[in-house]
Amino acid sequence: MNLRKTLAALAALAAFAAAPALAPVQAQVPQSRPGSFADNPIVYFVVTDRFLNGNPANDHSYGRRREAKPQDDIGTFHGGDLAGLTKKLKEGWFRELGVNAIWITAPYEQIHGWVVGGNKEFKHYAYHGYYALDFTKLDANMGTEAELREFVATAKGQGVRVLFDVVMNHPGYGDLVTLSEYVREPATDKKTGMVWKGWEAATLRDYHSYIDYNDPAWLRWWGPDWIRSGLRGYTEGGRDDLTGQLAYLPDFKTESDKPVALPPLLKAKPDTRAVELPNTTVRGYLVNWLTQWVRDYGIDGFRADTVKHVEPASWQALKQAGTAALADWKAKHPALRIDDAPFWMTGEYWGQGIERTAIYDAGFDNMINFDFQEKAAGGAALDRLFADYARVLAAPATHNVLSYLSSHDTRLFDRSKLYDGAVALMLAPGGVQIYYGDETARPDGPFTSGDRQQSTRSDMNWDGIDTALLAHWRKLGQFRARHVAIAKGTHRKLADAPYTFARVHASDRIVAAVGASGSVKLTVQGVFADGTRVRDAYSGSVTSVAAGAVELTADTRGVVLLEALD
Repeated sequence: MNLRKTLAALAALAAFAAAPALAPVQAQVPQSRPGSFADNPIVYFVVTDRFLNGNPANDHSYGRRREAKPQDDIGTFHGGDLAGLTKKLKEGWFRELGVNAIWITAPYEQIHGWVVGGNKEFKHYAYHGYYALDFTKLDANMGTEAELREFVATAKGQGVRVLFDVVMNHPGYGDLVTLSEYVREPATDKKTGMVWKGWEAATLRDYHSYIDYNDPAWLRWWGPDWIRSGLRGYTEGGRDDLTGQLAYLPDFKTESDKPVALPPLLKAKPDTRAVELPNTTVRGYLVNWLTQWVRDYGIDGFRADTVKHVEPASWQALKQAGTAALADWKAKHPALRIDDAPFWMTGEYWGQGIERTAIYDAGFDNMINFDFQEKAAGGAALDRLFADYARVLAAPATHNVLSYLSSHDTRLFDRSKLYDGAVALMLAPGGVQIYYGDETARPDGPFTSGDRQQSTRSDMNWDGIDTALLAHWRKLGQFRARHVAIAKGTHRKLADAPYTFARVHASDRIVAAVGASGSVKLTVQGVFADGTRVRDAYSGSVTSVAAGAVELTADTRGVVLLEALD
């Protein structure tokens, strides 16, 4: 090497060694204090059959078939299954929404056939999970036990809990397919054993003419010790909430202290896992069957259906058994458990709002909030809504709710207002429930004059996702998932224009603005100290607090979500 070049290289090395070290670039990592699941539940509710078909091989289980015309097909099984949910978990669908629990429709075995839906308008199968046949078996349309285990393990691996929808009020109707399979007469030389022979020819118009409701064979169905039904040999349904028959469904005698044997229907079902339990009541069997899913698979909690129609003692028994079952599962599967949180229950008590009522004492950590949809749909002023909710639900309150925009039992939220609806929901105090497709603008489906709610359960719109809306939900969801203050914090309005507020809970704090436009100066006085570096989780911009305010350029959606950086 040339001497001049050698000397120059040595001088450069010496200068580099003498130069002060560059300060490391600070990572743009927001503070994350998600809080406990009970304090900050972000639950994704999915009608499994309508979400994604992950395994087409199970589509026609038990001989179930779809209908050619959309109007006729609203009550059939559409193919969504556990494998489909697992696929979307692996793709990050739920993680990117900030979801920390998935509530699935009841996956245990449903009646095999259909009953008349609407005003004799469509074949109504049990795709929604509310017409139970065998609480001990997985419905084949939902998948296999291995697929359930994979779904649960995949969810828990992402910190996402699995919740089952459960029904203790009633089993399913007596449909012709199931009756022909399990309610039979002794076969003789002259008889096939079929009670209602020729049922395959039944149509919507003459379905009931194929069933003799006075036939004593009904005693070989659930049996009068188990249900009220009004059939020959059974107790009539009562006239109060606890003993009445909802929609003419058979009503379980959960209040009875009489020990019962297995129902005849299950005694005749060769693949059931139900066994005789000594000195056990109807309630005892149901609690045993439902919590076995917790003990076997690590199900983290239940959403209880029709809470007001079952006596509180039954819910207390379910919660107690579920708590013991989940603790047992976690002890046996330490590598799979998310944390040591106990079994969790929310309930559907029609009309329940945000106030704590006596029903919480029946074992409920949370209740579905029927108040929010109406207020959000009516364009309620955000600060009044948030302040009212925080007044009841912020710490030290120990109860919580799940607020929602859309529901399978009411209606879908106005699809033209989903951007504003998402802001209202995902920044609301308390817990939240995202109904599948609210994040993608899933449209209403077909319905009939006799059953308007069928439209709310349309197939997920995978081929027509509103990607901008989805990005909006994801930003809001991930922000909420990092901050328990949104759910449980003290609420304080900071400014009217743009509407700016703060939530503070212990060491967690956020500031959010709605209706911001262009370059804005937002007060954060009393929330973030001067010099604090903050990030707008919506636009991604970073700035520092000076004189109790921040200056930044808001995203065109008008939403600003401020959080401190580590």
